[in-house]
Amino acid sequence: MAERGSKKAALPGFSSLGLDARLVEALTGLGYEEPSPIQREAIPPLLTGKDLVGQAATGTGKTAAFALPLLHRLSLEDKKHAKPYALVLVPTRELAMQVAEAVHRYGRPIGAVVIPVYGGQAYGPQIRALDRGADVVIATPGRALDLIKRKTLRLEGVQIVILDEADEMLDMGFAEDIESILSDTPKQRQTILFSATLPPRIAAIARKHLTDPLKIQIQPEPSAAGTVPLVRQTAYIVPRGHKLATLGRVLDIENPTSAIVFCRRRNEVDELAETLNARGYRAEGLHGGMTQEQRNRVMKKFRSETADLLIATDVAARGLDIQQLSHVINFDVPVEAESYVHRIGRVGRAGREGIAITLAEPREHRQLRSIEHATGQKILIEKIPTVADLRARRLELTRASIRESIVAGDLERYRVVVESLAGEFDVMDVAMGAVKLLHQANGSEDQDAEDIPDVEVQRDRPFRDSRGGGSRQAPARGPRERRPPGGEDRGQGDRGGGMMTRLFVGAGRAAGVRPQDLVGAITGEAGLTGRQVGDIDIADRFSLVEVPEDLAETVITALRNTRIKGRSVTVRRERAQD
Repeated sequence: MAERGSKKAALPGFSSLGLDARLVEALTGLGYEEPSPIQREAIPPLLTGKDLVGQAATGTGKTAAFALPLLHRLSLEDKKHAKPYALVLVPTRELAMQVAEAVHRYGRPIGAVVIPVYGGQAYGPQIRALDRGADVVIATPGRALDLIKRKTLRLEGVQIVILDEADEMLDMGFAEDIESILSDTPKQRQTILFSATLPPRIAAIARKHLTDPLKIQIQPEPSAAGTVPLVRQTAYIVPRGHKLATLGRVLDIENPTSAIVFCRRRNEVDELAETLNARGYRAEGLHGGMTQEQRNRVMKKFRSETADLLIATDVAARGLDIQQLSHVINFDVPVEAESYVHRIGRVGRAGREGIAITLAEPREHRQLRSIEHATGQKILIEKIPTVADLRARRLELTRASIRESIVAGDLERYRVVVESLAGEFDVMDVAMGAVKLLHQANGSEDQDAEDIPDVEVQRDRPFRDSRGGGSRQAPARGPRERRPPGGEDRGQGDRGGGMMTRLFVGAGRAAGVRPQDLVGAITGEAGLTGRQVGDIDIADRFSLVEVPEDLAETVITALRNTRIKGRSVTVRRERAQD
């Protein structure tokens, strides 16, 4: 949505779309001005009950685009209608809470009852809330399906179904859950699908479950000729052992007001947050191994600006609505271009400039080139800041602090100190002594003397997209190549070309375990993407699942600390006799 502004400007923009006047008034009270492009195009047809497939990037106002028409149609219904009236499916519990909060705010004037239901929370409170009745249910697919089977979440009265972040739900292994849920809803319903990308799997769902849908695609606004893109994208090529020192140096040079640092694994999140705090940064970690109370506490600190850095995995950060974010830093190169686009889409919003920085190992240089190829945007490779650069930057920050103090005034009480010293020393020496004290007090004299070697990047051979029949610069596949259960092609190339290993999970068909249960647990708790999970074999008493060799211990630890189908399970590397 647009930035907050005057109430007079807000009313005409949204009222022209045909929304209930009470909803427009609520938006005015919240300070919203003009509809965003996706809202302007989607709201009028959705008010008529039209099915819709919408593609728009993160931060374009998709939630309001489906929430406002939903609430408008709800306001026209007889209050005795069967409940729930609408079901919204989202990939993560964080997004479920945020969407529920937004729908509640917009729908307060019409008395809409909104309930989020998601995994990681006890069933009891959610079941009792559903028993009391809800107009709109915001749910993650796994928890929704469990509640449907318990006959607690009843769908016979549902008139609107919304799939938000559909591509992410499929990547997390929820395809079968979504199919099952949609088959349980009335045939005569409005179905709305929003997704950042529209791969063939999304198109297949749309063909099967939507009726003559309107298709809306919002393209990013192009930069005017001769202007700098809103998101400045840079990368540093650095050996693995020097990444932490490079991150610290980059943070000192950039001096971000608010930043997210993305990691692949949750143990990496904890280690990085602890190390950065020890170095004087205000950092908080966020990953799938944390309780909801811990997550809420972290986000409260970050939004209140008592923390400057959020260290997070992709899954934990999905759906977080963070305003005024200045930097996104990739501690590792994302495996997929879509992940990279999602990450950097969090900065440069609403006309503000943002900075995206990636720390890449020499072997990951080709991944950067493939991301450039997929996005059509240049990532500038820069030299790692030197110790001299860092010292110059710290002096510049000290100079800026002194300048701000002079402009602010209220200096008269310090005159007696300067005058007394000026009788003994040159005024310039007095000033330099004061600057030195301030510089030291800010910790700026701590010398980062670690030598970070520059890496000579070899020129790549031309990258050819495998979809066009060319070859990628990646290790060849092994002799056995299978599609995983569920029909999704999780090719080795999508996992970054690394070695795979198989894990033994002590639960199988007899316990009701399905492929999506394992994929959901691994992506939700270990921070992997759906495409990093390989072949899955499910037997009666156990399951075997392929994961990248270098992430195996992370997955084992994560699954041992969670529950699959409501029970703790044995997880270890596969043995020959398994």
